[in-house]
Amino acid sequence: MNIVAVTSCPTGIAHTYMAAEALEQAARAAGHGILVETQGAAGTSVIPPADIASADAVVLAADVEVRERSRFTGKPTVTASVKRAINDAAGLIAEAEQLVQAAGPAETAGAAGAATRAAHTGTARGAGPATKVDPAAGLGIRLRQWLMTGVSYMIPFVAAGGILIALAFMVGGAEVATKVNGGEFEGVTYPGVTNISDLLEQAGWAGLLFKIGATAFSMLVPILAGFIAYAMADRMGIAPGIVAGLLAGETGAGFLGGLLGGLLAGGIVLVINRVKVPRAVAGLMPVVVVPMLASLVVGALMIVVVGEPVAAATDTMTDWLQGLGGSNAVLLGGLLGLMMAFDMGGPVNKVAYTFALASLAAGNQEIMAAVMAAGMTPPIALALATVVRPKLFSPAERKAGEAGWLLGASFITEGAIPFAAADPLRVIPSLMAGSAVTGALSMALGATSRAPHGGIWVVGLIGRPVFYLVAIVAGVLVTAAAVIVAKSLRRPATGQADSASAVPGQEYATGVADPYPAATSPVAAGANQGAR
Repeated sequence: MNIVAVTSCPTGIAHTYMAAEALEQAARAAGHGILVETQGAAGTSVIPPADIASADAVVLAADVEVRERSRFTGKPTVTASVKRAINDAAGLIAEAEQLVQAAGPAETAGAAGAATRAAHTGTARGAGPATKVDPAAGLGIRLRQWLMTGVSYMIPFVAAGGILIALAFMVGGAEVATKVNGGEFEGVTYPGVTNISDLLEQAGWAGLLFKIGATAFSMLVPILAGFIAYAMADRMGIAPGIVAGLLAGETGAGFLGGLLGGLLAGGIVLVINRVKVPRAVAGLMPVVVVPMLASLVVGALMIVVVGEPVAAATDTMTDWLQGLGGSNAVLLGGLLGLMMAFDMGGPVNKVAYTFALASLAAGNQEIMAAVMAAGMTPPIALALATVVRPKLFSPAERKAGEAGWLLGASFITEGAIPFAAADPLRVIPSLMAGSAVTGALSMALGATSRAPHGGIWVVGLIGRPVFYLVAIVAGVLVTAAAVIVAKSLRRPATGQADSASAVPGQEYATGVADPYPAATSPVAAGANQGAR
């Protein structure tokens, strides 16, 4: 058969590309041709209309809305989640085979004409940024997808701005912020930079780095709110969402205010759009009327209703975080470590990471260090385990282990997914144990991170870097030991440790069927993604 497929996850980074590679491997193993369109953060490489027309079946592996879905109208279609594509790509290909057999040659030929018409009438790419929401999903799922859309567009600003600020402090010392903004530092009064054209002369290269980074970082909340509203209400939500985010900063409501402001802005736009207007006015609605009215309403709500109480809640949380110490801080670090390893880049992992970002913005650098260290632990530990006891792992997992060193060092927790997908009951608890140790130790030893991303490559921006590395090493050893012990508890009755693992689809040393029969791992695609 000729198969076309689309993969897309809420953040559009690692899972999108892992699912694509898993489908490619499974299709080729079954003797089929396949083209996969990844609708991810790196953009979309659209499948040509001619290939859609000649396809026998379609596989849509997406946790969000598939863009231009009408292109595939009339084709036998298998729909599934991204997670299933990673875990059971062969099963999805088998379902596609069954659909084609059931359809028969006459129906398939008729579907080709319908698909050709749909493909040629659609545009090559969406007119705007990718939406991340499945409109047919329940409210709870859509709420999570709205929030994840905002986070996915916010992270590049966070990474760029945060790392530039951290570099500025490393180059110019702790006083660089005071040199740029003005004020007193250790008994020395700085006037600040009043004319930006004098920035380089007055504050040097460190000041230049700080100013650019601070500008990028200041967009964190507005972009978050703007793209939450965009996910809810499309383009008309962007302007009122960004206005709500800016006002969240003005009122002191911060990150939480941005979340609420984005949801309010999107909801207000949806309500306004339900109002029937004369046809003569309809053309002005999306460009002028809706953004203006929604910005006015959400702005008033942010200033009068939302801002002050959320600011008070934010201040309370900030004071609590800054006051954490001793056993409380250790428990928090352990909990965040558990969350980072639980779904390895999924929603729970993103909640912990987003919490760390909010804490970093509030001045608490210890939480960011604990979260980043805990997120680095799983891929490195599994890579170590494949070296120590290679016969416990399939060839595909040993290949994934080779990539795990780099992915873990770069704070890409998704590098552990192939192992967890193949053997979740033994791998995931082991990962959680090691990451909890890392997070708790990092907090206990007082490691800090000025950078919101970067892994081992920003170790120069880590406070107490030796203790930070000690926490990572401890967690890696705990995870690797736990995985090895767990996998050694049950061995095949034949006693053959590795001979079966060379045959795709058969059981290897752990007794679990190898979900990735090809020599390469789905994690390889994720290695090219530099951001989470």
